[in-house]
Amino acid sequence: MADNSGAKTVRVFTVLGGSRKRYAQIGELVVASVQTADPKHMNKMVKKRDVVRCVVVRQRHPIRRRDGSVLRFDENAVVIVDEKKQPKATRIFGPIPRELKEKGFDSIFSMAEEVV
Repeated sequence: MADNSGAKTVRVFTVLGGSRKRYAQIGELVVASVQTADPKHMNKMVKKRDVVRCVVVRQRHPIRRRDGSVLRFDENAVVIVDEKKQPKATRIFGPIPRELKEKGFDSIFSMAEEVV
């Protein structure tokens, strides 16, 4: 997770955007289940076993940019969003790639503390 929504880890089980889509890339929506949540704060937005929509913000698989550079992150990470593609959380942690703004997630891009 890359936000402060209360979820610690999620398990992706559907990639939105086609019936045969198998792998998600940066900026794509996925449906996931919250596997572990923060036990201290019961008033958080999500709890364990909630089914949520997320957008992928980091991936381990290398991303090739048009200028020839390659971008790779250490881990996969998602941000929980609502039906209008607005983040449920108030803070975004870690680096966020520029490609996210091109995909239309301006609100996530503006909350990021580091842009790569």
